[in-house]
Amino acid sequence: MSDTHAQPTLGVIGGSGLYEIEGLRDVREVELATPFGAPSDAYVTGVLDGVRMVFLPRHGRGHRISPSEINFRANIWGMKKLGVTRILSLSAVGSMREDVHPGDFVVIEQFIDRTRHRADTFFEGGVVAHVMFADPVCPAMRSVALDAARSLGLKVHDGGTYLNMEGPQFSTRAESKLYRSWGVDVIGMTNLQEAKLAREAELCYCTVAMATDYDCWHEGHDDVTVEAIVAVIKANVGNARRLVAAAAPRVGAAPACGCGSALRFAIMTAPERIDAAARERLGLLIDKYLPR
Repeated sequence: MSDTHAQPTLGVIGGSGLYEIEGLRDVREVELATPFGAPSDAYVTGVLDGVRMVFLPRHGRGHRISPSEINFRANIWGMKKLGVTRILSLSAVGSMREDVHPGDFVVIEQFIDRTRHRADTFFEGGVVAHVMFADPVCPAMRSVALDAARSLGLKVHDGGTYLNMEGPQFSTRAESKLYRSWGVDVIGMTNLQEAKLAREAELCYCTVAMATDYDCWHEGHDDVTVEAIVAVIKANVGNARRLVAAAAPRVGAAPACGCGSALRFAIMTAPERIDAAARERLGLLIDKYLPR
């Protein structure tokens, strides 16, 4: 059973093209210092349709931060610090399936990791934890995202595997064809680290991927170009904002899940062996499981 709040706070992480949320009331910006460095930008907090919301642009406003440079740990830690209990993450991706057309939405179910240069755990430096990650996406938040997308009449695909490449370059043709042979559905550069860290932070997490192109595997279409991707992103930003607005009032009625207790049996380090510095750094995540 989840121990998320009865009145959840929705965190929204915006990807390429989504740098603000329209319709927020009581808006303020919050700058946080974290034990893991600076987040991508100031957090924007407010209320949308009666639901408290915290928004963060993944790449910073103005798209200043490359995928490999994103401080995922700081971003997720800040969400936790601000009381977020559920995260809806939006991301531009390439489609690896003929039937996932540019402009379609995919509510992701699984990930494959092809990154090489990224910190993706809070648990190092004297504290070891192994969270379960077989099902990396919160089923409750998946149902919220699907219901919201369908209520708007968006073209949405239920489930899919997101291959997280390193970037910032796009795939070679050989890589694209290889990933297709693995049966992946979309390819992107950002969301797996968020999913891992959200699970460690005991936050419900869901990725909604927005297809912008067919990568370079599709012989019947032009190879991916930045110009083409930007055009699709601009066309779909309005739908992404509508999806967030439709999802917000649904989060309170989401079914129970186990994300809020993911660390209950995961911390392997004996409490007496956790030094003061490590406990201070990770207290936000682990204090409830340690003796006073």
